[in-house]
Amino acid sequence: MSDYSIQVSNLSKRYRIGIEDTQDTLAEAIGHWVMSPIRNYRRLRQLTRFENEKNEMVEDIIWALKDVSFDIGKGEVVGIIGRNGAGKSTLLKILSRITHPTTGSVKLNGRVSSLLEVGTGFHPELTGRENIYLNGTILGMTKNEVDTKFEEIVEFSGVRKFIDTPVKFYSSGMGVRLAFSVAAHLEPEILVVDEVLAVGDAEFQSKCLGKMEDVAQYGRTVLFVSHNMSAISRLCKRGIWLDDGLVAEDGPVDKVIQAYMFSGATEIEPVIEYPVDDEVDGQILGIECLDLLGNPSLMHLSKNPFSIKIRYRLGKDLINYRLGVNLYTPDGYEVLTRTNSDLDNTLWTDSAGEYTLKVEIPGQLIKPGQYLVTVFLGQPGIRQLDKKENVLSVRLDGKTYTGQGLIISPLEWHKSKIEENRRS
Repeated sequence: MSDYSIQVSNLSKRYRIGIEDTQDTLAEAIGHWVMSPIRNYRRLRQLTRFENEKNEMVEDIIWALKDVSFDIGKGEVVGIIGRNGAGKSTLLKILSRITHPTTGSVKLNGRVSSLLEVGTGFHPELTGRENIYLNGTILGMTKNEVDTKFEEIVEFSGVRKFIDTPVKFYSSGMGVRLAFSVAAHLEPEILVVDEVLAVGDAEFQSKCLGKMEDVAQYGRTVLFVSHNMSAISRLCKRGIWLDDGLVAEDGPVDKVIQAYMFSGATEIEPVIEYPVDDEVDGQILGIECLDLLGNPSLMHLSKNPFSIKIRYRLGKDLINYRLGVNLYTPDGYEVLTRTNSDLDNTLWTDSAGEYTLKVEIPGQLIKPGQYLVTVFLGQPGIRQLDKKENVLSVRLDGKTYTGQGLIISPLEWHKSKIEENRRS
């Protein structure tokens, strides 16, 4: 019998982005209708091959994974990290048999339980109780086997009061608590968990991490995808970093996390500029780090204040938006998190145009060390407009002191609009 739970060999997955035809006039609509049989036949052929004699639509092919290979041993706990769009979710869907690879192969030695999104495998019309038994059946368990785990599942999930309520009436938090509890307690040989745990509160996330540690101690394999580097570091001994569909690094988790965190950071140049995209409603155009005199610098004394200056653009009038600045250690621990709405929950509403924002970070607030800067722009609860992760590497020098946790203390925000004549 193989010593591996998962064997992935030369795995690739590609998707085609379709093009929607639109007709503006009656004549165009009639022409489209006449040509539909021919067009549909061509599209049907394109579904089975990704290029034709004229090499048409090649630009509409996206490779989510490209020649990915790795082996995961039994009882190994592995963290999968990478930026959005790197291929992490596609990989997990292939491992969970939700989708098939374009090329390559996957060998799984054991029963797989997956939690890829809220309520994965749940039937919305069935109650929580019925879905527990449904999931057990899907995993190949008998009713008696599920019976022995039922009380433990319900107790862990914390939804006992609603266990006989159809899950379509559950909140997202309730759904993810029950879904994780089912996935982790029905004794899979392989547990696959995606970023869905971010939906839960801090207490529940801690419980989940503890449960995954318990699962791993019983010799079962855990594959964990998260943007929370501290959770990855706590749970996993090995990390796999995916970047643009490729395995960028595979090895000891702390080493992989540090390589990933610094991969987007500019350690030499304290100013970063981004091209304008006229198609988006909001974007970050520039980020720079300034010393106490206002000069660009990535080196500061910890006793002195420094600033992060952000230039951003609104493509249209925007209501209820905010900007945020985060500082992380190289191993992924967040030490500072601030947005313009943290203190009084006030969001900004501004007209289209370019703006600058300077965030002042007081001296003696953060202990000496290396830190990575992340900046984001979005409308809370609606959408994220732009995010630049780990784009600057800032170093603070000075006397070492301890006691620093996550800092959410007040910061000075200075926002101004860049007038048209100042840009020209």
